[in-house]
Amino acid sequence: MLTNNFLGDTVSRLGFGAMRLPIINDDQGNIDQHALDALVDVALQAGVNYFDTAYPYHANMSEIALGKSLARYAREEFFLASKYPGHQIAEIYDPAAIFEEQLQKCAVEYFDFYLLHNVYEASVDVYTDERWGIADYFIEQKRCGRIRHFGFSCHGCPDNLAAFLAYGEKKYRELAKHDPQTAALFAGNNIMEFCQIQLNYLDWSLQRGEEKYRLLHDAGIPIVVMEPLRGGKLAQLHENQMQPLTRTDPSKSAAQWAFEWLLQFEDVKVILSGMSNLEQMMQNCSTFAYKTQLSPDQEALLFKVAESLKSGVACTTCRYCTESCPAHIDIPLMMQAYNDLAFDKNFTVSMQMDAVPFGQRADDCMKCGACTHMCPQSIDIPTKLSELAAILDSMPSWAELCKQRAKAAAKTRK
Repeated sequence: MLTNNFLGDTVSRLGFGAMRLPIINDDQGNIDQHALDALVDVALQAGVNYFDTAYPYHANMSEIALGKSLARYAREEFFLASKYPGHQIAEIYDPAAIFEEQLQKCAVEYFDFYLLHNVYEASVDVYTDERWGIADYFIEQKRCGRIRHFGFSCHGCPDNLAAFLAYGEKKYRELAKHDPQTAALFAGNNIMEFCQIQLNYLDWSLQRGEEKYRLLHDAGIPIVVMEPLRGGKLAQLHENQMQPLTRTDPSKSAAQWAFEWLLQFEDVKVILSGMSNLEQMMQNCSTFAYKTQLSPDQEALLFKVAESLKSGVACTTCRYCTESCPAHIDIPLMMQAYNDLAFDKNFTVSMQMDAVPFGQRADDCMKCGACTHMCPQSIDIPTKLSELAAILDSMPSWAELCKQRAKAAAKTRK
């Protein structure tokens, strides 16, 4: 199993993500514990030692099931990561209550890696609101040894990511001034010691992954990758998309190409995969048994596959359109959302759009046509904004999703 140094720990480059565990009767809260135990056994035997869960996964049951499975092993045999759900819409945020519950659910006394879950355009205000004291509470838990490494996950745009990194630096400077001993426990000059982002060869351009990677690289922040296969879609390429890849190396699967592309980045310390069955587990462990360097030509082929997967608009983010928009709509952001939803109607886009101020959303377009007149690509922007608004209207909002998950979790507890 490939490993690397991740904040002083020898960690497997393949991580077991516990968001897509085996379930019974299609019930997200009814995890097949026997099947999970078998997966954990194979993972540990193969050298996988990084396990990632979160408070809301599987209707709040993922931490319990994974904790039970890992409890069969000595604590030093694995690294456990979980997350604080400040991204979920709530009336109050109580990090202490949630954290104590998580330790109990996972049956551990500390987390090796602990993250602020999903820092994005709307949740960033929750995480930085001094009223809740979220960062300060977890700084104290690190001082007490109940968190070994502190970080965050992010689905936001590069500007959002940069702003939160700046917040982490500011908190570190304050800490270094008033409590240098605790500040010395953090790696670098940021209370955010690592970051988890969605990254794959498609989102390198589709979700501005390259910009996010460069930001983190320049800040010296190591990276954990989520969605390396884009929810499995990059593991199920069409035959015409696979043919050029197969000609250069017929032994590799679509999933293996995606993983090997990520393995070339030294800043990527862990690549999470949500493995639901033993076949997936064994295939992934085989892929991560050794490193194969992609050639420039092979990487170029993968980027051609990425382009073939896109079916949106050719926005180059020149921003000429925004200068002429009377509604002050961030049109490049809307076109990015349009392209993302054209590939996959995923909730993270809907979540990001929920954070856009009223009056500046896709359905606030005045259809004046000034943007189209300015667009070098001649995109019919008002029509695309109207189509985007219709797609978003057909999807549940982030607030509705939070309510649905809370109901599912309450039902599971009963």
